[in-house]
Amino acid sequence: MTQAFDIVVVGAGMVGAALATGLGQAGFSVALVDRAPPPVFDPQASPDIRVSALSAGSERYLASLGAWNSILGMRATPYRRLAVWDDTRHPLQNIVPRKLTEVEFDATQLGAPHLGHIVENSVTQQALWQAAEAEPQVSLIHGLGVSSLTQSGNEVTVRLDDGRELTAALVVGADGARSRVRELAGIGTSRNQYSQQAMVISLRYQGPVEDITWQGFHPSGPRAFLPLHSAGPDHPGESWASLVWYDSPDELARLKALGEDALMAEIQSAFPACLPPLSHIDARASFPIARQHARHYFAGRVVLAGDSAHTINPLAGQGVNLGFQDAQALQAMLREARRAGDDLASSHWLDQYEHQRRPANRRMMLTMDLFYHLFSNQVPPVHLLRNLGLGAARALPFARNRVARYAMGIDEELPAMVKQITARIPGLNQL
Repeated sequence: MTQAFDIVVVGAGMVGAALATGLGQAGFSVALVDRAPPPVFDPQASPDIRVSALSAGSERYLASLGAWNSILGMRATPYRRLAVWDDTRHPLQNIVPRKLTEVEFDATQLGAPHLGHIVENSVTQQALWQAAEAEPQVSLIHGLGVSSLTQSGNEVTVRLDDGRELTAALVVGADGARSRVRELAGIGTSRNQYSQQAMVISLRYQGPVEDITWQGFHPSGPRAFLPLHSAGPDHPGESWASLVWYDSPDELARLKALGEDALMAEIQSAFPACLPPLSHIDARASFPIARQHARHYFAGRVVLAGDSAHTINPLAGQGVNLGFQDAQALQAMLREARRAGDDLASSHWLDQYEHQRRPANRRMMLTMDLFYHLFSNQVPPVHLLRNLGLGAARALPFARNRVARYAMGIDEELPAMVKQITARIPGLNQL
Protein backbone atom coordinates (compact mmCIF):
# COMPACT_ATOMS: atom_id res chain seq x y z
CA MET A 1 0.00 0.00 0.00
CA THR A 2 1.36 3.43 -0.99
CA GLN A 3 0.19 6.85 0.22
CA ALA A 4 1.25 10.15 -1.31
CA PHE A 5 1.95 13.34 0.65
CA ASP A 6 3.67 16.64 0.03
CA ILE A 7 5.97 16.13 3.03
CA VAL A 8 6.76 13.27 5.41
CA VAL A 9 8.00 14.30 8.87
CA VAL A 10 9.76 11.49 10.72
CA GLY A 11 9.82 12.02 14.47
CA ALA A 12 6.79 13.29 16.43
CA GLY A 13 8.66 14.73 19.37
CA MET A 14 8.24 18.37 20.23
CA VAL A 15 10.01 19.76 17.15
CA GLY A 16 8.63 17.25 14.64
CA ALA A 17 5.05 17.58 15.89
CA ALA A 18 5.29 21.38 15.82
CA LEU A 19 6.71 21.38 12.29
CA ALA A 20 4.09 18.95 10.96
CA THR A 21 1.30 21.04 12.49
CA GLY A 22 2.67 24.28 11.05
CA LEU A 23 3.08 22.75 7.60
CA GLY A 24 -0.44 21.33 7.71
CA GLN A 25 -1.83 24.73 8.66
CA ALA A 26 0.03 26.19 5.68
CA GLY A 27 -1.83 23.82 3.34
CA PHE A 28 0.73 21.05 2.83
CA SER A 29 -0.40 17.43 3.11
CA VAL A 30 1.84 15.91 5.79
CA ALA A 31 2.47 12.46 7.23
CA LEU A 32 3.87 12.54 10.78
CA VAL A 33 5.58 9.25 11.66
CA ASP A 34 6.85 8.05 15.04
CA ARG A 35 7.65 4.72 16.71
CA ALA A 36 6.17 5.82 20.03
CA PRO A 37 2.48 5.66 20.99
CA PRO A 38 0.57 8.92 21.51
CA PRO A 39 1.58 10.72 24.72
CA VAL A 40 -0.90 10.68 27.61
CA PHE A 41 -1.25 13.37 30.28
CA ASP A 42 -2.39 12.39 33.77
CA PRO A 43 -2.99 15.46 35.96
CA GLN A 44 -2.67 13.31 39.08
CA ALA A 45 0.68 11.84 38.11
CA SER A 46 4.09 13.06 39.26
CA PRO A 47 5.77 15.43 36.79
CA ASP A 48 7.77 14.08 33.87
CA ILE A 49 11.46 13.99 34.74
CA ARG A 50 12.22 15.61 31.37
CA VAL A 51 11.43 19.33 31.38
CA SER A 52 12.38 22.28 29.16
CA ALA A 53 12.69 26.01 29.69
CA LEU A 54 10.53 27.36 26.87
CA SER A 55 11.48 30.89 25.82
CA ALA A 56 9.07 33.69 25.04
CA GLY A 57 9.84 33.13 21.34
CA SER A 58 8.88 29.46 21.61
CA GLU A 59 5.68 30.42 23.42
CA ARG A 60 4.68 32.68 20.51
CA TYR A 61 5.36 29.89 18.04
CA LEU A 62 3.37 27.34 20.06
CA ALA A 63 0.51 29.83 20.35
CA SER A 64 0.46 30.24 16.56
CA LEU A 65 0.07 26.45 16.26
CA GLY A 66 -2.84 26.40 18.71
CA ALA A 67 -0.87 24.42 21.31
CA TRP A 68 0.02 27.01 23.96
CA ASN A 69 -3.41 27.24 25.61
CA SER A 70 -3.47 23.44 25.86
CA ILE A 71 -0.08 23.54 27.60
CA LEU A 72 -1.33 26.16 30.06
CA GLY A 73 -4.41 24.01 30.65
CA MET A 74 -2.20 21.12 31.69
CA ARG A 75 0.94 22.26 33.57
CA ALA A 76 3.39 25.11 32.96
CA THR A 77 5.32 27.23 35.45
CA PRO A 78 6.36 30.78 34.53
CA TYR A 79 9.69 32.04 35.76
CA ARG A 80 10.30 35.75 36.08
CA ARG A 81 13.89 35.73 37.31
CA LEU A 82 17.03 33.85 36.29
CA ALA A 83 20.21 33.92 38.38
CA VAL A 84 23.75 32.68 37.67
CA TRP A 85 26.87 32.79 39.82
CA ASP A 86 30.27 31.16 40.32
CA ASP A 87 30.28 28.81 43.33
CA THR A 88 33.93 27.75 43.09
CA ARG A 89 35.71 27.84 46.44
CA HIS A 90 39.09 29.52 45.89
CA PRO A 91 41.33 32.10 47.61
CA LEU A 92 40.69 34.54 44.75
CA GLN A 93 37.16 34.92 46.05
CA ASN A 94 38.67 37.27 48.63
CA ILE A 95 39.50 39.61 45.74
CA VAL A 96 36.09 39.46 44.09
CA PRO A 97 33.27 38.74 46.61
CA ARG A 98 30.66 36.35 45.29
CA LYS A 99 27.83 38.83 45.76
CA LEU A 100 29.45 41.14 43.20
CA THR A 101 29.53 38.39 40.57
CA GLU A 102 25.96 37.14 40.97
CA VAL A 103 23.94 38.11 37.91
CA GLU A 104 20.16 38.10 38.02
CA PHE A 105 17.89 38.71 35.06
CA ASP A 106 14.45 40.03 35.96
CA ALA A 107 11.50 40.13 33.58
CA THR A 108 10.43 43.54 34.84
CA GLN A 109 13.81 45.00 33.83
CA LEU A 110 13.37 43.49 30.36
CA GLY A 111 9.88 44.90 29.94
CA ALA A 112 8.30 41.44 29.86
CA PRO A 113 5.72 39.66 32.07
CA HIS A 114 8.03 36.65 32.42
CA LEU A 115 11.23 35.19 30.98
CA GLY A 116 9.74 31.87 29.97
CA HIS A 117 8.00 28.76 31.29
CA ILE A 118 9.30 25.48 32.68
CA VAL A 119 7.19 22.79 31.00
CA GLU A 120 7.35 19.00 31.11
CA ASN A 121 8.35 17.64 27.71
CA SER A 122 5.42 15.20 27.72
CA VAL A 123 2.99 18.10 28.27
CA THR A 124 4.41 20.07 25.32
CA GLN A 125 4.40 16.98 23.14
CA GLN A 126 0.82 16.06 24.05
CA ALA A 127 -0.42 19.57 23.26
CA LEU A 128 1.34 19.45 19.89
CA TRP A 129 -0.06 16.00 19.07
CA GLN A 130 -3.54 17.34 19.82
CA ALA A 131 -2.89 20.29 17.50
CA ALA A 132 -1.63 17.93 14.79
CA GLU A 133 -4.65 15.63 15.17
CA ALA A 134 -6.95 18.64 14.81
CA GLU A 135 -5.32 19.60 11.51
CA PRO A 136 -7.04 17.84 8.54
CA GLN A 137 -3.89 18.06 6.41
CA VAL A 138 -1.80 16.04 8.90
CA SER A 139 -1.94 12.24 9.11
CA LEU A 140 -0.39 10.76 12.29
CA ILE A 141 1.19 7.33 11.94
CA HIS A 142 2.45 6.01 15.27
CA GLY A 143 3.95 2.74 16.43
CA LEU A 144 6.03 2.37 13.26
CA GLY A 145 9.59 3.28 12.33
CA VAL A 146 11.32 3.84 8.99
CA SER A 147 13.01 0.79 7.47
CA SER A 148 14.27 2.35 4.24
CA LEU A 149 14.35 5.58 2.28
CA THR A 150 14.73 5.77 -1.50
CA GLN A 151 15.23 9.00 -3.45
CA SER A 152 14.32 9.24 -7.13
CA GLY A 153 14.19 12.12 -9.59
CA ASN A 154 11.04 13.86 -8.35
CA GLU A 155 10.05 12.07 -5.14
CA VAL A 156 11.30 10.18 -2.12
CA THR A 157 9.79 6.91 -0.87
CA VAL A 158 9.73 6.07 2.83
CA ARG A 159 9.15 2.42 3.68
CA LEU A 160 7.74 1.74 7.15
CA ASP A 161 8.27 -1.31 9.36
CA ASP A 162 4.95 -2.85 8.32
CA GLY A 163 5.82 -2.60 4.61
CA ARG A 164 3.65 0.45 3.97
CA GLU A 165 5.20 3.05 1.64
CA LEU A 166 4.84 6.82 1.79
CA THR A 167 5.88 9.02 -1.13
CA ALA A 168 6.57 12.75 -0.91
CA ALA A 169 8.49 15.60 -2.46
CA LEU A 170 10.44 16.03 0.80
CA VAL A 171 11.25 14.09 3.97
CA VAL A 172 12.08 15.93 7.20
CA GLY A 173 14.24 14.11 9.72
CA ALA A 174 13.16 15.28 13.18
CA ASP A 175 13.88 11.96 14.84
CA GLY A 176 16.51 12.99 17.37
CA ALA A 177 20.23 12.85 17.93
CA ARG A 178 20.45 9.23 16.68
CA SER A 179 18.41 10.06 13.61
CA ARG A 180 17.61 7.08 11.38
CA VAL A 181 16.62 9.47 8.58
CA ARG A 182 19.99 11.24 8.77
CA GLU A 183 21.74 7.88 8.57
CA LEU A 184 19.66 6.69 5.59
CA ALA A 185 20.34 9.99 3.80
CA GLY A 186 24.10 9.52 4.28
CA ILE A 187 24.59 12.76 6.21
CA GLY A 188 27.57 12.60 8.57
CA THR A 189 28.08 14.45 11.85
CA SER A 190 30.86 15.98 13.90
CA ARG A 191 30.62 15.06 17.59
CA ASN A 192 32.30 16.08 20.82
CA GLN A 193 31.53 14.05 23.95
CA TYR A 194 31.90 16.00 27.19
CA SER A 195 33.60 14.48 30.22
CA GLN A 196 30.66 15.43 32.40
CA GLN A 197 27.23 13.86 32.52
CA ALA A 198 23.99 15.37 33.76
CA MET A 199 21.70 13.94 36.43
CA VAL A 200 18.10 15.16 36.51
CA ILE A 201 16.17 14.80 39.76
CA SER A 202 12.42 15.30 40.11
CA LEU A 203 11.48 16.14 43.71
CA ARG A 204 9.21 17.95 46.12
CA TYR A 205 10.33 20.73 48.45
CA GLN A 206 8.75 22.61 51.34
CA GLY A 207 7.47 26.00 50.29
CA PRO A 208 5.44 27.81 47.62
CA VAL A 209 6.10 27.66 43.89
CA GLU A 210 9.21 29.73 43.12
CA ASP A 211 9.38 32.26 40.28
CA ILE A 212 13.16 31.94 39.79
CA THR A 213 15.38 29.45 38.02
CA TRP A 214 19.06 29.51 38.96
CA GLN A 215 22.39 27.93 38.13
CA GLY A 216 25.47 27.84 40.33
CA PHE A 217 28.74 26.93 38.60
CA HIS A 218 31.19 24.51 40.23
CA PRO A 219 34.46 23.07 38.84
CA SER A 220 32.72 19.68 38.54
CA GLY A 221 29.83 21.28 36.63
CA PRO A 222 26.78 23.47 37.25
CA ARG A 223 23.90 22.70 39.61
CA ALA A 224 20.56 24.10 38.60
CA PHE A 225 17.09 24.58 40.07
CA LEU A 226 13.97 24.70 37.87
CA PRO A 227 10.65 25.43 39.60
CA LEU A 228 7.56 23.41 38.78
CA HIS A 229 3.98 23.49 40.05
CA SER A 230 2.33 23.05 43.44
CA ALA A 231 2.25 19.50 44.80
CA GLY A 232 -1.50 19.88 45.44
CA PRO A 233 -3.79 19.02 48.36
CA ASP A 234 -2.15 15.63 48.96
CA HIS A 235 1.06 17.43 49.94
CA PRO A 236 0.02 20.77 51.48
CA GLY A 237 2.69 23.45 51.57
CA GLU A 238 4.90 21.59 49.09
CA SER A 239 5.89 22.20 45.47
CA TRP A 240 7.58 20.26 42.69
CA ALA A 241 10.96 21.15 41.18
CA SER A 242 13.52 19.71 38.82
CA LEU A 243 17.20 19.77 39.77
CA VAL A 244 20.10 19.27 37.37
CA TRP A 245 23.49 18.14 38.71
CA TYR A 246 26.45 17.99 36.32
CA ASP A 247 29.40 15.88 37.42
CA SER A 248 31.71 13.02 36.43
CA PRO A 249 30.04 9.72 35.41
CA ASP A 250 31.54 7.95 38.46
CA GLU A 251 30.20 10.54 40.89
CA LEU A 252 26.74 10.50 39.35
CA ALA A 253 26.69 6.69 39.43
CA ARG A 254 27.47 6.86 43.16
CA LEU A 255 24.71 9.40 43.74
CA LYS A 256 22.13 7.44 41.74
CA ALA A 257 22.83 4.35 43.86
CA LEU A 258 22.00 6.15 47.12
CA GLY A 259 18.74 5.74 48.99
CA GLU A 260 16.27 8.63 49.07
CA ASP A 261 17.29 10.04 52.45
CA ALA A 262 21.02 9.80 51.68
CA LEU A 263 20.58 11.46 48.26
CA MET A 264 18.48 14.26 49.76
CA ALA A 265 21.22 14.90 52.32
CA GLU A 266 23.87 14.99 49.56
CA ILE A 267 21.79 17.43 47.51
CA GLN A 268 21.04 19.68 50.44
CA SER A 269 24.74 19.93 51.34
CA ALA A 270 26.11 20.19 47.78
CA PHE A 271 23.57 22.66 46.36
CA PRO A 272 23.55 26.38 47.26
CA ALA A 273 21.92 27.49 50.50
CA CYS A 274 19.04 29.07 48.55
CA LEU A 275 17.74 25.56 47.72
CA PRO A 276 14.50 25.07 49.71
CA PRO A 277 14.24 22.17 52.21
CA LEU A 278 13.58 18.92 50.34
CA SER A 279 10.79 16.52 51.30
CA HIS A 280 10.71 13.74 48.67
CA ILE A 281 12.65 12.49 45.64
CA ASP A 282 10.35 11.09 42.97
CA ALA A 283 12.70 10.14 40.14
CA ARG A 284 16.31 10.42 39.03
CA ALA A 285 18.13 9.74 35.76
CA SER A 286 21.51 10.57 34.26
CA PHE A 287 22.60 10.90 30.65
CA PRO A 288 25.79 11.72 28.72
CA ILE A 289 26.02 15.14 27.09
CA ALA A 290 27.59 15.91 23.75
CA ARG A 291 27.82 18.56 21.08
CA GLN A 292 26.86 17.16 17.69
CA HIS A 293 26.35 18.91 14.37
CA ALA A 294 25.29 17.48 11.03
CA ARG A 295 27.83 18.22 8.29
CA HIS A 296 24.92 19.25 6.07
CA TYR A 297 21.30 20.07 6.91
CA PHE A 298 19.97 18.49 3.73
CA ALA A 299 20.84 15.92 1.07
CA GLY A 300 18.65 15.61 -2.00
CA ARG A 301 15.06 15.31 -0.80
CA VAL A 302 15.89 14.93 2.89
CA VAL A 303 16.26 17.85 5.30
CA LEU A 304 17.02 17.83 9.05
CA ALA A 305 15.59 19.85 11.95
CA GLY A 306 16.06 19.91 15.71
CA ASP A 307 18.29 17.34 17.42
CA SER A 308 18.69 15.44 14.14
CA ALA A 309 20.68 18.43 12.90
CA HIS A 310 22.34 19.59 16.13
CA THR A 311 22.64 18.87 19.83
CA ILE A 312 24.29 21.24 22.29
CA ASN A 313 25.46 21.24 25.87
CA PRO A 314 22.19 21.66 27.81
CA LEU A 315 23.66 24.30 30.17
CA ALA A 316 21.05 26.94 29.36
CA GLY A 317 18.27 24.63 28.22
CA GLN A 318 18.26 26.08 24.69
CA GLY A 319 18.03 22.80 22.73
CA VAL A 320 14.28 22.67 22.11
CA ASN A 321 14.11 26.45 21.55
CA LEU A 322 16.70 26.09 18.77
CA GLY A 323 14.65 23.23 17.34
CA PHE A 324 11.51 25.35 17.26
CA GLN A 325 13.49 28.08 15.49
CA ASP A 326 14.54 25.47 12.89
CA ALA A 327 10.90 24.51 12.41
CA GLN A 328 9.78 28.10 11.89
CA ALA A 329 12.58 28.80 9.41
CA LEU A 330 11.92 25.61 7.43
CA GLN A 331 8.18 26.31 7.31
CA ALA A 332 8.87 29.79 5.95
CA MET A 333 11.23 28.49 3.24
CA LEU A 334 8.80 25.79 2.12
CA ARG A 335 5.96 28.30 1.89
CA GLU A 336 8.19 30.49 -0.29
CA ALA A 337 9.13 27.52 -2.47
CA ARG A 338 5.46 26.71 -3.08
CA ARG A 339 4.62 30.38 -3.73
CA ALA A 340 7.38 30.46 -6.36
CA GLY A 341 6.11 27.23 -7.95
CA ASP A 342 9.39 25.45 -7.11
CA ASP A 343 10.10 21.89 -6.09
CA LEU A 344 9.88 21.64 -2.26
CA ALA A 345 13.32 19.98 -2.31
CA SER A 346 14.85 22.77 -4.39
CA SER A 347 18.42 23.36 -3.22
CA HIS A 348 17.81 27.10 -3.60
CA TRP A 349 15.35 27.12 -0.67
CA LEU A 350 16.97 24.39 1.43
CA ASP A 351 20.29 26.24 1.10
CA GLN A 352 18.63 29.36 2.45
CA TYR A 353 17.25 27.35 5.38
CA GLU A 354 20.72 26.00 6.20
CA HIS A 355 22.40 29.38 5.74
CA GLN A 356 19.90 30.91 8.14
CA ARG A 357 19.99 28.24 10.84
CA ARG A 358 23.54 26.84 10.83
CA PRO A 359 25.26 30.08 12.00
CA ALA A 360 22.64 30.62 14.72
CA ASN A 361 23.00 27.05 15.97
CA ARG A 362 26.81 27.23 15.78
CA ARG A 363 26.77 30.47 17.75
CA MET A 364 24.78 28.84 20.57
CA MET A 365 27.04 25.75 20.48
CA LEU A 366 30.13 27.90 20.82
CA THR A 367 28.61 29.95 23.63
CA MET A 368 27.73 26.81 25.60
CA ASP A 369 31.24 25.41 25.00
CA LEU A 370 32.81 28.63 26.26
CA PHE A 371 30.68 28.44 29.40
CA TYR A 372 31.53 24.76 29.86
CA HIS A 373 35.30 25.27 29.63
CA LEU A 374 35.39 28.59 31.45
CA PHE A 375 33.37 27.40 34.45
CA SER A 376 34.89 23.89 34.66
CA ASN A 377 38.34 25.31 35.39
CA GLN A 378 40.06 26.04 38.70
CA VAL A 379 43.16 27.72 37.25
CA PRO A 380 43.40 31.00 39.24
CA PRO A 381 43.64 33.41 36.26
CA VAL A 382 40.64 31.74 34.61
CA HIS A 383 38.72 31.85 37.87
CA LEU A 384 39.44 35.57 38.17
CA LEU A 385 38.52 36.13 34.50
CA ARG A 386 35.10 34.54 34.81
CA ASN A 387 34.35 36.43 38.03
CA LEU A 388 35.34 39.68 36.36
CA GLY A 389 33.09 38.74 33.44
CA LEU A 390 30.12 38.14 35.73
CA GLY A 391 30.95 41.37 37.54
CA ALA A 392 30.96 43.25 34.25
CA ALA A 393 27.60 41.74 33.32
CA ARG A 394 26.26 42.94 36.66
CA ALA A 395 27.71 46.41 36.15
CA LEU A 396 26.44 46.85 32.57
CA PRO A 397 22.70 46.19 32.83
CA PHE A 398 21.79 47.79 29.48
CA ALA A 399 24.08 45.54 27.41
CA ARG A 400 23.28 42.53 29.58
CA ASN A 401 19.55 43.03 29.19
CA ARG A 402 19.78 43.50 25.41
CA VAL A 403 21.49 40.09 25.10
CA ALA A 404 19.02 38.56 27.57
CA ARG A 405 16.03 39.80 25.53
CA TYR A 406 17.45 37.99 22.50
CA ALA A 407 18.25 34.79 24.43
CA MET A 408 14.73 34.69 25.88
CA GLY A 409 13.16 35.17 22.46
CA ILE A 410 11.77 38.61 23.34
CA ASP A 411 13.83 40.31 20.63
CA GLU A 412 14.31 38.71 17.22
CA GLU A 413 17.88 39.95 16.63
CA LEU A 414 21.13 40.06 18.58
CA PRO A 415 22.48 43.55 19.25
CA ALA A 416 24.71 44.64 16.33
CA MET A 417 27.84 44.87 18.50
CA VAL A 418 27.39 41.30 19.77
CA LYS A 419 26.87 40.06 16.21
CA GLN A 420 30.17 41.66 15.20
CA ILE A 421 32.00 40.06 18.13
CA THR A 422 30.65 36.55 17.52
CA ALA A 423 31.41 36.83 13.79
CA ARG A 424 35.09 37.27 14.65
CA ILE A 425 35.39 34.37 17.10
CA PRO A 426 37.92 31.82 15.78
CA GLY A 427 36.52 28.38 15.12
CA LEU A 428 32.88 29.42 14.73
CA ASN A 429 32.79 28.27 11.12
CA GLN A 430 34.34 24.92 12.00
CA LEU A 431 31.54 23.78 14.35
